[in-house]
Amino acid sequence: MHVHLTHESGLSFKAVSRDHEMVSDQPRTNGGEDKGMTPPEWFLASLGSCVGFYAVKYCEARDLDSRDLRIEVEGSKSTEKPIRIASIEIRVCLPFELSERHRAGLKRAVDSCIIHNTLTHAPNLTTLVRDGCDCLGPV
Repeated sequence: MHVHLTHESGLSFKAVSRDHEMVSDQPRTNGGEDKGMTPPEWFLASLGSCVGFYAVKYCEARDLDSRDLRIEVEGSKSTEKPIRIASIEIRVCLPFELSERHRAGLKRAVDSCIIHNTLTHAPNLTTLVRDGCDCLGPV
């Protein structure tokens, strides 16, 4: 997996992965132009879309209707240092009642998404500052 980001203008960045592009920015109240979601919003969206994938696959495998499936992800910032998202709540919403067995199975399925696992089993994180070089390829 590789994502390449370039500074567009102001506080806006364009992210490219494979043939797909997304723009991040800050709200006007934070000095941005509000051209896209903020990085923390992308982060929550990434988690929610990953959970959604696993929810749909669970439903498909059990002939449950996944139309109108909704994922809601709520993040709260910490009031302590370092600044971070301190808590996240994920809500998987289906427009029909699930049996207790399917509710438990769906929870197990969505809790196994790669982003969820990354958050619950922290990866090794390395930051490199590179100057005077071609940074267009993978690190």
